[in-house]
Amino acid sequence: MWATRLTTSCLRVRRATGSVVINENGCISIPFAQLSRSRLLLRAIPTIQHRTNSTSTTINGTTYQTDSWFNVPQKIMDQVPRQLHLQKDHPVYITRQIIESVFPAPTYKYHNNFNPVVTAHQNFDSLGFPKDHPGRAKSDTYYINSDILLRTHTSAHQADVFRANLSDGYLISADVYRRDEVDRSHYPIFHQMEGARSWDRAKAADVAATVWSDVEKLPNHNIEVQDPNPPFHEGRNPRQVEHHSAAEAEAIAAHLKKSLELMVVEIFSRAKAAAVKADPDFVDEPLQVRWVEAYFPFTSPSWELEVYYGGDWLEVLGCGVVKQDIYINAGVPNQLGWAFGIGLDRIAMLLFQVPDIRLFWSRDERFLNQFKGVSDDLSMLKRFVTFSKYPGCAKDVSFWLKTSSAAGGDTKTNAHDFHENDVMEIVRSVAWNLVEDVKLVDEFTHPKTGRKSMCYRINYRSLERTLTNEEINDLHIEVTRVLTKKLGVEIR
Repeated sequence: MWATRLTTSCLRVRRATGSVVINENGCISIPFAQLSRSRLLLRAIPTIQHRTNSTSTTINGTTYQTDSWFNVPQKIMDQVPRQLHLQKDHPVYITRQIIESVFPAPTYKYHNNFNPVVTAHQNFDSLGFPKDHPGRAKSDTYYINSDILLRTHTSAHQADVFRANLSDGYLISADVYRRDEVDRSHYPIFHQMEGARSWDRAKAADVAATVWSDVEKLPNHNIEVQDPNPPFHEGRNPRQVEHHSAAEAEAIAAHLKKSLELMVVEIFSRAKAAAVKADPDFVDEPLQVRWVEAYFPFTSPSWELEVYYGGDWLEVLGCGVVKQDIYINAGVPNQLGWAFGIGLDRIAMLLFQVPDIRLFWSRDERFLNQFKGVSDDLSMLKRFVTFSKYPGCAKDVSFWLKTSSAAGGDTKTNAHDFHENDVMEIVRSVAWNLVEDVKLVDEFTHPKTGRKSMCYRINYRSLERTLTNEEINDLHIEVTRVLTKKLGVEIR
């Protein structure tokens, strides 16, 4: 877990009495009362898979027992075998390939085939996540049962790789899963890379000197680096005093930062070359990076690396000196080192200028053919060329939260809170890739009853074809039906 809403007046969805309504978004809307339920059921509309009577599920050929914690929609299950980071010539694969080139074997071993199903211990406990961390909640994580889940980050494998101790460094690339908002830059499945480099006290009499020697072996670069803070700060960004000397912490930080700066140079140099291919007159400012102090449960000190690109500072990754308890619990207490995590999809979107993360999951040859041959010759890398922009249609859904929820006005301590991710998950489960984004546009609390009303705007848009008004209306009715059934809300 290396980790603004648009507010306008609500255009509430109501049951209309007219035959056809043209809303302010230009969509033709057929009122709910005039849409036949039988027609809706006959149409091939995707719906949430109900597994209330199921006691097991199978993922990648392995069967797992389920319980009341099970919350993985069928559409997520269907995508597990895709593994975009292993599909040659896919932008995510190419991005992984570029980063791996900066961390060569045999110092670094590549792990790209780990099972996405992990235990809660691997995903959280082994990394020092507290029991009340929000990432453990069912609103954020896909659970198979109370003890087994779909990994939320590649760090779930960190302790196991340290324990295996097969190399001084490693890179893990994998698909990861999180319940999240719906927009063009977020998807419930995305890809991360986890990297680490360790040194062994049993092999080095002076660890700090050994690390500094390795720093000197790294290539040089000429980019501008802003790093105004000290290697550690006992108050803001502390070293692990009981485990690391000041000299060790400083040396490890230096090796970490220079290694990741070299990675940024490789990525953004290729991004600039692709930009020049698209526009020979392209002029970019010199590459700049800056280090920002941060906090992560599994590293200390910790940093985020930001890059100035395209006129703005972009957060690229999180990193830090590995918490020594992770090494100790993995059975390699003599080791110490650094780790980082980076989102491959986000870098691929920047590198190829892909405007919508849903495109990565497209099987449309107009998308995939643009990257053929790049894996074998990275000099062929070029920016994505949009093949079409199909019209979208925005529809609002407004509802009262059920009074038995704390958010809906119940002040009892055991009231179940409404969580926005539940709305996002329902919309995705019904419309999947036919939704571009979902935004909260209005909320209202009744002054007398204390009940709370929410209004969300759903923007339906396909990346591959024009949706018909009938399709959109049917999808929206199904979203409304499932919201009512699953969340107990009252449609306004």
